[in-house]
Amino acid sequence: MRKTKKIMSLALASAMALSLAACGQSSTPPASTAAPAETTTAAAATETTEAPAAEEADGEFNLAVCLASEPQTIDPALNSAVDGAIMINHFFEGLVKWEDDGNGRAKTAPGQAESWEKVVNDDGTVTYTFTMRDGITWSDGQPVTAGDFEYSWKRLASPDTAADYCHMIDMVKGYAEVSSGAADKDTLAIKAIDDKTLEIVLSYDCPYFEEIMAFPATFPVRQDIVEGNEEWTYDVATYIGNGPYKMQEWSHNAYINAVKNENYYNFESLGPDSIKFTLLDDSNAILAAFKSGELDFIEEFPTDEIANYIASGEITIEDYIGCYYVCFNTEDEVFKDPLIRKAFSLAIDRNYIVENVSQSGELPATGYVPAGVNDADPSGDDFRTVGGDYYSVAPEDYEKNCEEARALLAEAGYPGGEGFPTVEYMYNTNDKHKAIGEALQSMWQEVLGVNVTLSNQDWNVFLESRKQGQYQIARNGWIADYNDPCSFIDMWYTDGGNNDAQYSNPEYDALIDAAKATSVPEERMEAFHKAEDILIKDDSVLAPIYFYTQPYMLADDVEGMYYTPLGYFFFGYTNKK
Repeated sequence: MRKTKKIMSLALASAMALSLAACGQSSTPPASTAAPAETTTAAAATETTEAPAAEEADGEFNLAVCLASEPQTIDPALNSAVDGAIMINHFFEGLVKWEDDGNGRAKTAPGQAESWEKVVNDDGTVTYTFTMRDGITWSDGQPVTAGDFEYSWKRLASPDTAADYCHMIDMVKGYAEVSSGAADKDTLAIKAIDDKTLEIVLSYDCPYFEEIMAFPATFPVRQDIVEGNEEWTYDVATYIGNGPYKMQEWSHNAYINAVKNENYYNFESLGPDSIKFTLLDDSNAILAAFKSGELDFIEEFPTDEIANYIASGEITIEDYIGCYYVCFNTEDEVFKDPLIRKAFSLAIDRNYIVENVSQSGELPATGYVPAGVNDADPSGDDFRTVGGDYYSVAPEDYEKNCEEARALLAEAGYPGGEGFPTVEYMYNTNDKHKAIGEALQSMWQEVLGVNVTLSNQDWNVFLESRKQGQYQIARNGWIADYNDPCSFIDMWYTDGGNNDAQYSNPEYDALIDAAKATSVPEERMEAFHKAEDILIKDDSVLAPIYFYTQPYMLADDVEGMYYTPLGYFFFGYTNKK
């Protein structure tokens, strides 16, 4: 999942909770929608530019957090950013949900489904049968039914929806035909047997399927609200969810205010009376608001102050399964040449960036799939260790990397950078991304003799520009959606919804197809390793920079927040100490 700054059996799900995205943060990364009206409230639309301070009555607890600036979308099917996913996790709930394991980490647990059965059929297909909870309702009081999930999954798979994350359910029988438009969406193998019973048939035994149940793209939406209303997410009267909180007000580019959903089945256990998602992208303003008490939680910091706050213990650092990287537009006249892409990658001093720019304990990336992602044996070496390093990040080897980079650029026809056109590096507005862009600009000029200009765009505009290939080089980031290399590798499939590089290679696609066609762990991982070889070693589609960590600050008087290394924070059960 894109970062804005991306289930197996229940026993396995607990282990999976130790995993981390995909999907791309505002300091992280995703796509764009029509510009909404300035402000939407339950009563009236009023233009607002600044979030008012929360006023607490006696006994009230109003939490204020900042994840990013204005989200691109908070439609569960269309969102592809971590910040949007965190919000959606509070407004909606899937068949499976994330709950606190008692130690501040999230584990999977039954959500809207109270139980399920899994049967492996003789033909290799797998049938899941879900039984829905009693008494579950939407935030307006209408019942949630198995049919709501059937509708929502078919909407996700339909090419008419154009969801970047449609492939998240590509293991469902009939998906390939539906998503390509060759078959009607009603042929997708998900069926409401009755209001309380849902059946899903998979074409193969997907090892991470039950964790997909907890992924926002698979959350239900209401057909009577969504059909024919592209603006349904912008109006509190139609933003109807089935999660623990409901939207009370959206003051665009200022805040989204959520209040407890009195119709949620676990309403009595909820903590904050309201959660204000403050929308900011200025890290200095974010930090100042936290220090003044206006915000209770932040995850963005001024780059020149973060090291001191970490040293003082005021910033907490969590694990985060993700990769920050440079993305090349492979259809661009300059960067269609893999020699040039590889030269730009090798010229990057990754140690300098993590030690002097980002300064949050990140690891210099030696590949694309980050450390912490399982390989064939979940109890053995991880995918990165098995796959090895594609280049050395040892400080003493940097000059050797630079020599190779200069040789590759010369081979491409630009010795010493002579004749190389001025190119542009694009990033979303954020102090950290700007600082990294300036470091890259300097390295490429010094090592390769090329001129790179910098440009920045607001988060949601940036996501759409990158998605449409309207760039040459761009910052990017991806956070695991589940603990499997597929979460990273399959996004570069030809015409994939998150394939911002506009990359296409039939050999690469065939390896992804092969990995998804088998349930044998060793065969799957062999195909994924070969695919990463093509992606990084052969075609240099992207230049990995570092593997993420997750820094944050939480007010001293707040407790009960929990987190998954997929990048999701959960605030619904927090309380004042």
